Amino acid sequence: MMLHESSLADAADRLWEELPGHRVEILNGSIVVTPPPDGSHQESCYEIAHLFREAGARKAGIRAVPGIGLWLPTGPDDYAVPDVSVVDDDYKDALVEKNCYAPHVFRLVLEVTSSNWTQDTATKVDVYARAGIPVYVIADRRHDEVLLYTAPTDGKYPEPERFKRGQSVPLPSSVGVALDLAVDTLLDGSG
Repeated sequence: MMLHESSLADAADRLWEELPGHRVEILNGSIVVTPPPDGSHQESCYEIAHLFREAGARKAGIRAVPGIGLWLPTGPDDYAVPDVSVVDDDYKDALVEKNCYAPHVFRLVLEVTSSNWTQDTATKVDVYARAGIPVYVIADRRHDEVLLYTAPTDGKYPEPERFKRGQSVPLPSSVGVALDLAVDTLLDGSG
């Protein structure tokens, strides 16, 4: 039996309903479905959000929020759901639709790679740069390194800074708090 959806967004909504726990995104006009993450992935996301709170995120007028939607300018229905986003405190005023928020309230997005690592290390580098996301951090567990993309120009990030185990990733001041993230925490979730 073949089902015909009225739009790509409707098809994504249906997949989201039929695949509980999976992440459904529309990137460059294509539906991307990612299975539920493993424990280390989730520990990394928790630790990162916690570190931002400890660094004074609320006093700085920002929040580290896991799993909120980012509306993308790359297609009429495009959106992503970053693992962790650092957003302006009033981000809820920038709701576009489908629980996704406008890119201008995002100061940083962070992805911890899973089975979808090519989406995080290729497709999302492109779409986040085109959305003007100032800082994109990738905890690339497949290659055991962290990539830091900053300051996109004309819809493209310059080459990333690369960090290995034992190092820390210094976040740009534009994020809103002074914070260095340990590579080991980003990759393993150990706090």
